[in-house]
Amino acid sequence: MTIQDEVLSLSKDEVFVDAKILRDYMRDVFIGLNVKKKDAEVIADVLISADLRGVDSHGIQRCKMYYDRIKAGIYNTKTHFNIVKEGPTTAVIDGENGLGPVIAYKSMKLAIKKAKKYGLGAVAVRNSTHFGIAGYYSLMAIKEGMIGITTTNARPAIPPTFGVEPMLGTNPLTSGAPTDEGMPFLLDCATSIIQRGKVEVYNRTNRLLPEDVVITFDGNTETNPDDILKDLVNNNAALLPLGGKGESGSGYKGYGYATLVEILSSALQNGVFLKDTAGVVEDGQMRLKVGHFFLAINIESFTPLSAFKKTTGSIMRNLRNSKKAPGKDRIYTAGEKEHYTTLERIKTGIPLNKSLQADIKTMQNELDLSKYSFPF
Repeated sequence: MTIQDEVLSLSKDEVFVDAKILRDYMRDVFIGLNVKKKDAEVIADVLISADLRGVDSHGIQRCKMYYDRIKAGIYNTKTHFNIVKEGPTTAVIDGENGLGPVIAYKSMKLAIKKAKKYGLGAVAVRNSTHFGIAGYYSLMAIKEGMIGITTTNARPAIPPTFGVEPMLGTNPLTSGAPTDEGMPFLLDCATSIIQRGKVEVYNRTNRLLPEDVVITFDGNTETNPDDILKDLVNNNAALLPLGGKGESGSGYKGYGYATLVEILSSALQNGVFLKDTAGVVEDGQMRLKVGHFFLAINIESFTPLSAFKKTTGSIMRNLRNSKKAPGKDRIYTAGEKEHYTTLERIKTGIPLNKSLQADIKTMQNELDLSKYSFPF
């Protein structure tokens, strides 16, 4: 069983709720926090898209995090989209600590607009906040017949190779492309073995993490998710990069990719990086700032879209049809499991564990969203 399989396996305490109901509920939560309706709809769509794809770490689980940070004044409810520098194919955006999903949505829309006219569109963002599932924005480009690439830095969590101190975020390097199949190629993952959100899922469901995923300051592994979340905040633990500890498993590759994401998400736009993503105080208010980078590549500027889709689809099919390991009856390509999970969850609804149920009821009661009736 893989880490993702284990995290997504259901417990007897979980209930299913229709995705549309949860989307509407989250929209109304943000409206209740004085977020504009149009912006609230974007945030809710980003979050529910994660749940539909089975990325439970970044779906409704994140709603309470946004809720708490907005109430604490860490995020601004009015999201500005300031273009501070622009060229035909590029732009730099200052989000002024607005809501990350809204800033990211508008940034990829701008990148796509430029790519439609000039073949490429690249947008670098500073002073943004947590933007949800990175794959959402790559999918925006894919739906327009383009290749989409998305990066963001995040709070320190990953140590450099041979180190134990969290310095880099889990820093996803997300990319995707359309195919001639019913689903795209979409690689959406952190540059660490596991990201902080999945540690939170383990904690909510009272499960231990596997060995050799988290390293402590003394170089030992740690598996208790509650301890890990506390130790990450106190810089006493770190999430290992892809490849693991040291060089024997090529951990330097995950470390290197995480560093590339950090550069794209901070240096291009003169934004915060490394330790400053853990929080800076401005005028007496704590801010949690991050940066993003979005790239849209117009396939038609290189080759006919139909030909690209056919070739890309053939690559996917050839990979899936290659010789399988003993005892294995199926090979998957990136984005395939998430596609099938979406189809299933549209029918069955989104699974909610006891901890999430409690969060939902808390926000519902505090905002008097009595029109929603949940089965818990």
